[in-house]
Amino acid sequence: MDLVRPLRAFTRADLATAGGKAANLGDLVNAGFSVPDGFVITTDAYTLVARSTNPDNPAELRTELEAVPVPDELRQAITTAYRDLAGGPVAVRSSATAEDLPGAAFAGQQDTYLNVVGEAALLDAVRRCWGSLWTDRAIAYRDKRGIPPEDVRIAVVVQRMVDAESAGVVFTANPVTGDRQQLVVDASSGLGEAVVSGLVTPDHYVLTPEGQVHEWSPGRREVVIRSKAGGGVTEQTGAVAERLPDEVLAELARLGTEVAAHFGRPQDIEWACAAGRVLLLQARPMTALPPPPLELNRVQRKLGSILLEYIPHRPYPIDMSTWVPRGPVGLMARVTSAYGLRGAFENFLPEVDGVVDRMIPPSPRPSLRMLATPFELLSRACRYDPARWTADPRFIRFRADIRELAALDLAAMPWSELVRVPGRALDAVDPVADLRIDYLPATGLSLLRLLIALKVIGRSELMGDLIAGAHTRTSDANRALESLAAQVRADPQLKAAVDGLDPAGLADFPEFQADFAAFLAEYGHRETETPVLVTPPTWGESPATVLGLVKVLAAGEPNPVRRADRELRSPLLRRWLRRARDGVAFREDSHFYFTMPQPILRRSLLEIGRRLVGAGVLDEPEQVFHLRLEELEAISDPSRAERLRGLVAARSARREELAGVRLIDPSSVFPREDGADALVSGTPASGGRATGPARIIREPAEFPRLGSGDVLVCRYTNPSWTPLFQRAAAVVVDSGGPASHAAVVAREYGIPAVMGTATGTSEITDGMVITVDGGTGRVVPAHPEEPAA
Repeated sequence: MDLVRPLRAFTRADLATAGGKAANLGDLVNAGFSVPDGFVITTDAYTLVARSTNPDNPAELRTELEAVPVPDELRQAITTAYRDLAGGPVAVRSSATAEDLPGAAFAGQQDTYLNVVGEAALLDAVRRCWGSLWTDRAIAYRDKRGIPPEDVRIAVVVQRMVDAESAGVVFTANPVTGDRQQLVVDASSGLGEAVVSGLVTPDHYVLTPEGQVHEWSPGRREVVIRSKAGGGVTEQTGAVAERLPDEVLAELARLGTEVAAHFGRPQDIEWACAAGRVLLLQARPMTALPPPPLELNRVQRKLGSILLEYIPHRPYPIDMSTWVPRGPVGLMARVTSAYGLRGAFENFLPEVDGVVDRMIPPSPRPSLRMLATPFELLSRACRYDPARWTADPRFIRFRADIRELAALDLAAMPWSELVRVPGRALDAVDPVADLRIDYLPATGLSLLRLLIALKVIGRSELMGDLIAGAHTRTSDANRALESLAAQVRADPQLKAAVDGLDPAGLADFPEFQADFAAFLAEYGHRETETPVLVTPPTWGESPATVLGLVKVLAAGEPNPVRRADRELRSPLLRRWLRRARDGVAFREDSHFYFTMPQPILRRSLLEIGRRLVGAGVLDEPEQVFHLRLEELEAISDPSRAERLRGLVAARSARREELAGVRLIDPSSVFPREDGADALVSGTPASGGRATGPARIIREPAEFPRLGSGDVLVCRYTNPSWTPLFQRAAAVVVDSGGPASHAAVVAREYGIPAVMGTATGTSEITDGMVITVDGGTGRVVPAHPEEPAA
């Protein structure tokens, strides 16, 4: 058992023995980088000492470790290694086995002691480093990342103290923009502890890889930490800011670029400069790094506006191997490909380490098949009438397949059958894609014909209002919700129960409870967040979301949808309007039915997850979302699938690392325009002007927060958000465009809408009274005298 070894004896492969920090430093030493000499007190030494303790809880373990006598063998090894460093001042740093890793930096979670002088002080610092593994902050950090206590140990790295003239951090990629062609340096006078602990406002440099200064802002030197004679550090004030010499900046750029290349990914590096020489004190992978900036063309921005609306958060691996390629996105890929446009909805969510890394809107390309597209469109438009699509034998078979799948008793199935159900649910979707390919041409042509006719008579502004009268399953759902809301308005006791958003509280109202259950039976497959992912719950799985919609609607009288039928007096135009509405109904209703396999797929995946929990592979059923379908289908016996536990842990950690990182910078999709006094600006999507308090709604659980006359401000919407528009004075959305769901519904209800603001939910404060101009796409603070709409 090696208790103490020289730093150069380790490489990054020695994580279990040296911990993350020391393993990375040893790797740098062996690669020829300038690193202060030192030694490592290994995790074996920690294990030896920890065995002599008998704690009842982590706090007691910390106390015992900080006071435990060091075994003679270990004491001798530490003091000998210290004397080999000439017994001078040293830095003593913790190096846990779970720190300085991709997805888990553990920055500041364990302790560091600087300018330690003497054997007794060194032994005390080592014990305190061991104890810091069990501080409340370190335990909470590990718990958040699912790292069990038994999986972590700690080493301690001891290095010669660098009495730095200046020190700090260099990021080898821009941590804010994600630009891999920029390095960011934060620096200050004295020891780097002042920078990494946040005690000072540091000098801030943005460098090119060649060391040229792209940006510089001086720090304030609120405090300078320096070594103190006899050990320890002291804080000084009154230092004058001085820019780092060009040669030091060039050296930092060179070293940062080479270290990143050595480890194969962007790095977060601590450094110190003494006597003009730059030394590396620590290197760890950058975490929560945004994807590199994108330069999008016009088509990519258009597709990006659509994808941002439908993919509001990072898909899981199970999404990427099931509903993303086979659901609505896959359907659109098939439809566009059928008419000669390749790559329109493919390969736009690249994965790294099994987790979606970012979104890259595709740039579709035409194929030779597109030459025949006009003839195929006309041919299909003549053969397939959207008014009769539900009589198509393919649709009839689809409904029969769905009924059969929905009736399966998943809990009673043997594993070999259960694991095949997700594939069966996905196969059931295929006929709807063929139906869309065949019936959409007539839909598009009928809408185009109506629009041209309205332009000819100078009434094109009626287009949105006219097609809003189409009878669709979405309008059926809205009417059914309004019927539930009417019952709530008429009964104060029922209203109090609904306001509680607890379905169990409806037991005292059997008529409403029965109607509510019937609603969920008919419409429960509707999505709460997005139709593109299988992981979010449906209405049926989240009845509180539906009660939230009922609560919103019951707060006021229904707003009538505008109808413009009377504006058309020509029998021909009325006939064309009916055909256009038939097309709209097909477009909406085929989506309504298309998503019916989604809850079946989700239920089967969660049942698989429950079986894996029972086999000890997962801790909770939802962890199955971190796996891919093909990985699940390859399991013949859940009790022998223990290897998947490591995959789940790694992907979960990677996902946690990216929790605060957006898939794409919205400003690259919606370039910000100069809005002068505007809070935000975007694409005009529904005309008019309205004033009211902003209400930021980030998820369906927040629906009840929207009051009558509020301005709905959100990142995205989908059809399940439609009832909110009856209460809203206006709508402002980060994503989307004039053809998106929010814009269409806003026009139906006659309220202003601004789409594609990119930053509305972050720039606008909840409760702020704002004015929305749907004609110009501007959102401004309301003037005091301006009345609310």
